[in-house]
Amino acid sequence: MAHSKSAAKRLRQSVKHRMFNRMRKSRVKTSENTLNEKIKAGDKAAVTELLAKCYSELDKAAKVGTIHSNKANRKKQRLALRAAKMA
Repeated sequence: MAHSKSAAKRLRQSVKHRMFNRMRKSRVKTSENTLNEKIKAGDKAAVTELLAKCYSELDKAAKVGTIHSNKANRKKQRLALRAAKMA
């Protein structure tokens, strides 16, 4: 339990930030999994659309610091390679 007003506020903020970070990471994982399913199915039209959506989710997560920007770039590169191999 926090002993001061500022510590109590930091506790409230950290709980809120943790919730938002978990939400963003979940969105990224969901979009990656959906993209991987479409790649396995061989649906080229859906893959190009989902690849852009996945890029957007990764960029948003990296912009606010949920994940590191290099990690986002690495994931985008690997997804692009996987999509290119399918085509």
